[in-house]
Amino acid sequence: MNKKRIALVAHDNRKRDLIEWVEWNWNILIAHDLVCTGTTGRMVEEVLMKKTGAPFSIEKLKSGPLGGDQQMGALISEGRIDLMIFLWDPMEPQPHDVDVKALLRICVLYNVPTACNRSTADYLISSPLLNQEYKPIETDFTTYIKRKFDRL
Repeated sequence: MNKKRIALVAHDNRKRDLIEWVEWNWNILIAHDLVCTGTTGRMVEEVLMKKTGAPFSIEKLKSGPLGGDQQMGALISEGRIDLMIFLWDPMEPQPHDVDVKALLRICVLYNVPTACNRSTADYLISSPLLNQEYKPIETDFTTYIKRKFDRL
């Protein structure tokens, strides 16, 4: 089995969905390293402790609006996140909406598999690639950047 670093993020109105998903998939998740933003991390840690009966360590970043989304983006750009489950709330305006968009952009830019709803999260967690060595194809954006600056 190949251990992955899985990011778990959820907006307030989606935390219940994520926690239910974690409760359903806890036996798969405990085999991997988990990274969460703020409150989500504490909630996930509690669920996993109840399920396993032992303390479960999760890397907890700051809350999203306090910089956690940016911290997660930095980890992604450093190649330290293998996949992300980000249950964001499409119906509620977020005060840090720019950070949310930037985080999703970074996931696409670095080709990190990302689930924004439970169905996609189910597909990712059940993929045979989860337990195999997998190196996403990296796009070289240097020619894109060079062309952009050449036009200036």
